Amino acid sequence: MLTNLRTLFRRYKRETDGSVSIEFAFYMPLLLGVFAAIYTYFDAFRQEGVNLKAAYTISDLISRETSTLNETYIDSMHELAKLLIRVDSSISLRISVIRWDEDDNRYYVDWSKVRGGQFAEWEDGTIQNVKDDLPSMPDQERVILVETKNDIEPAFKVGLPDIDIENFVFTRPRFAPQVKFEGQDSGGGGHDDGGGPID
Repeated sequence: MLTNLRTLFRRYKRETDGSVSIEFAFYMPLLLGVFAAIYTYFDAFRQEGVNLKAAYTISDLISRETSTLNETYIDSMHELAKLLIRVDSSISLRISVIRWDEDDNRYYVDWSKVRGGQFAEWEDGTIQNVKDDLPSMPDQERVILVETKNDIEPAFKVGLPDIDIENFVFTRPRFAPQVKFEGQDSGGGGHDDGGGPID
């Protein structure tokens, strides 16, 4: 009887049938979890990059404008932002032209327009809240400030919370001293950098 048990035990020790299936059952959930986490984190970083590029693209487009902008133009920039990020989530956009006044030692808002529900238009008083984030500028210099906000839900629940992607991008007007909005007063003096008049 003891010999039979030893023979059975030796045969069981050498037997490999079914072991791959058992290992697969143990490791497959772990592998799927790792792949889901990698994909979720990669997608979150990709969305951050895409949102930043969208903000820079809009800022660059506006900086090249020499004619007066209007509400339709701002609508088209919002639609462009939605196309560039290519996700089902909504994106909010705030476009503003900010001016520095050396004598008053403060920033002023020439104009500000909002699309989406997560921003309010900047005003002269409220722009002071972000003065530390704005660049140092010469007197009466202007910058175009483009801000985007996009809420992203992770693709899989792997411990990553919902992500609020916010971008704050500023660009100097390229071909004109300022970018005007329809019906807007000039908002103050013009910057003269010695380049002569612009037609």
